[in-house]
Amino acid sequence: MTVTHVKLVSVPVRDQDRARDFYLDVLGFDLIFDNPMGPGGRWVQVAPKGAATALTLVTWFPSMPPGSLKGLVFETDDLDGDVAQLRERGVALADGGIQDAPWGRYVTFDDPDGNGIVLQSTRV
Repeated sequence: MTVTHVKLVSVPVRDQDRARDFYLDVLGFDLIFDNPMGPGGRWVQVAPKGAATALTLVTWFPSMPPGSLKGLVFETDDLDGDVAQLRERGVALADGGIQDAPWGRYVTFDDPDGNGIVLQSTRV
């Protein structure tokens, strides 16, 4: 096989505008595409600044209801600063905030549709 990287991850959402705004305004991602796709559809793609992997905010997969994605993991170099920003922006953090683990530190929360996100800082 000649796979070089993960290009896209589909995130099932109910409302593409609301989800786009969360990933852009709350998480600080870049908007890669927001284009019409077929009759009545849209391709909304977001990504962390400079990332090789992007997220596509999808509404069209019956087997992927909104909120069904769990364990989407993002890495950060400033977990404390990012957690402070999440709190300022009204994001409810699970388990009381930052958790310690042998491999690093992390916090969990959901996007507006209930998709589970882990924001982590890995020890090196």
